[in-house]
Amino acid sequence: MSVALGSLPCVTDHIQITTAAGVFDALAAGSPGDPPVLLLHGFPQAAIAWEHQVAVLGHAGLHAVAVDQRGYSPAVRPIDAVDYRVDELVGDVLAVADALGWAEFDLVGHDWGAVVGWHTAAAHPERLRTLTAVSAPHPAAMAAALREDEEQQLRSQHLSLFKERTAERRLLADDAAALRRIFEWKIPPSAVAEYVGRLTEPGALTAALSWFRATRWNVLPDPVSTPTMHVWGTEDPAIGSTAALSCGKWVTGPYRFEMVEDASHWLPEETPDLVTGLLLDHLR
Repeated sequence: MSVALGSLPCVTDHIQITTAAGVFDALAAGSPGDPPVLLLHGFPQAAIAWEHQVAVLGHAGLHAVAVDQRGYSPAVRPIDAVDYRVDELVGDVLAVADALGWAEFDLVGHDWGAVVGWHTAAAHPERLRTLTAVSAPHPAAMAAALREDEEQQLRSQHLSLFKERTAERRLLADDAAALRRIFEWKIPPSAVAEYVGRLTEPGALTAALSWFRATRWNVLPDPVSTPTMHVWGTEDPAIGSTAALSCGKWVTGPYRFEMVEDASHWLPEETPDLVTGLLLDHLR
């Protein structure tokens, strides 16, 4: 079945998902009972980064849900950085799936959402039908690149900067100029304004930065047996070719690598039709 992606209306519903950790905000499309797909956003975004994909997947007969993750959903915003360790983030994925009644599901992640996806697939392969990781490679591939590739070390300088106590002040100064520059003017200004507006709410940016501050770089997931697709843009300023091209070494199951020429880090919004088409093909 072919789908004219650009002609589809972007129709999604705002829902809330109640878990023991709190109530997550989410976007959804499709009918409960249809094949389930969970989509995870990265920093410094929100579930709306996946709005186009959620709408098209729902139109195609899937039950697609994109969730505002821990710290981004106002009702799930712990104060302590320790509450943003990766095991807590993986726990949120499973809790959301359980609340939706999903015993098995397809998992899609971008940026930090992809990192959570890799960890989820490694620790709980019995829950996932497929994994799609956009932009961020397997964390072990990234760790190796950080050790061995000087170019990747330069690309990743922001990781330590975001851990500094002054990060919030620097990112929000001058009408959040530095926060806006993260997107490199690659996505619509209206989307950037939405993200900036959310992160200027009290505590929101600190919660988002807690993902970096809680990270233990020596905690790496095992190789992944889940059928996996990794999508990477050749102009990604944060992820170089060393990490991207070596990612397959950490997948023992079926693996598909898609290189998007002349595209940067923000693929779901920068190339929405292309990413959606790849997703539809992979999920089928």
